[in-house]
Amino acid sequence: MATNGIFLAAPEDPGTGIRLAVKDLLDTAGLTTTYGSAVFADYVPATSAESVLLAEAGGYANVGKTNLHEFAYGTTSENPHFGTVPNPRAPGRIAGGSSGGSAAALAASLADAALGTDSGGSIRIPAACCGVVGFKPTYELVSIVGCFPLAPSFDHVGPMARTVEECVALLEAIAPGFTPAGLDSLEEIAVGTAWTDEAGPLVGERVREAAGHFPQSRSLEWPRPEIGALFMREVADVHRELYAENGELYGEELAVKIERCLAVSDAEAGRAEQARVEYRERCLELLEGCDLLLTPTLQCVAPPTGVGDLALRERLIANTLPFNTLGWPALALPCGPAEDGLPASVQLVGRPGADALVLAAGSRLASLI
Repeated sequence: MATNGIFLAAPEDPGTGIRLAVKDLLDTAGLTTTYGSAVFADYVPATSAESVLLAEAGGYANVGKTNLHEFAYGTTSENPHFGTVPNPRAPGRIAGGSSGGSAAALAASLADAALGTDSGGSIRIPAACCGVVGFKPTYELVSIVGCFPLAPSFDHVGPMARTVEECVALLEAIAPGFTPAGLDSLEEIAVGTAWTDEAGPLVGERVREAAGHFPQSRSLEWPRPEIGALFMREVADVHRELYAENGELYGEELAVKIERCLAVSDAEAGRAEQARVEYRERCLELLEGCDLLLTPTLQCVAPPTGVGDLALRERLIANTLPFNTLGWPALALPCGPAEDGLPASVQLVGRPGADALVLAAGSRLASLI
């Protein structure tokens, strides 16, 4: 089963190609796919997720299914069934979640690229914690067919790697309509910046330094959405029957969250859905005059293990969930050492469909940091 807490299963013969780690939320034909849950500990799908098939057709070879937070609902990848994903860059710190195993596999050089999923930050949080690159594409750019859902209207599949260029290459494979772009300079890119003062002192400093590479930048008062009830209602709808039938197999921490989700009323979910509509309109207006938004990916460096998702979740998703709410493309990129010498991460965000611009700016920025 698990290899150092990172891999849960591996093909006997991965074949030749670029080494790809696949989050164990994505189906793989003939290979155990647990979704991080004891409920599916022995499940072997007959078909692979569309993103996996596209990656393999694009020259990638699946070298292993990576450990994750149970049912992808968490930020730490401390899994009660399959163990805690280690952070190769920072022993004793969380790898982040829920795609923690994919980030750890990259940080440990066990893979050259990885597939992750992101519903509230689950690609970008572990990328930040492990000092790698993670990209959440525009909603629906990459197929989620064959991916176990968390909150379907928030769910994204995306690439992770050690460089932006490797993320771009994987995205080209899994998003057939995507065309990358080049960018010689950041001089013509206008960015709005937000939330740097809410971050730890050194995280904030590293992110402000990254922003300084954009000659055209200005501070924005960027709001956060009040849509928690909508997210939770979608989780409840996914797990309602499964939890009723298999509740004893859910980890204690996850069970607490599922019970909270099941308690969300129709009225609460309806108000949150309307708030999302208004939030999307407001954010498009706020970004007028700017090409991109730049923020810290996380307010802090990777926290210690053992604290738990219930205590950490709200802080760790504060800067990432807004862009699942919007469905906008968002890139997490390491930007230098911060508190305790651990990596800080800067987040670049664009309007829907601006994936190529976000990645091109990220590539150029990475060359300057």
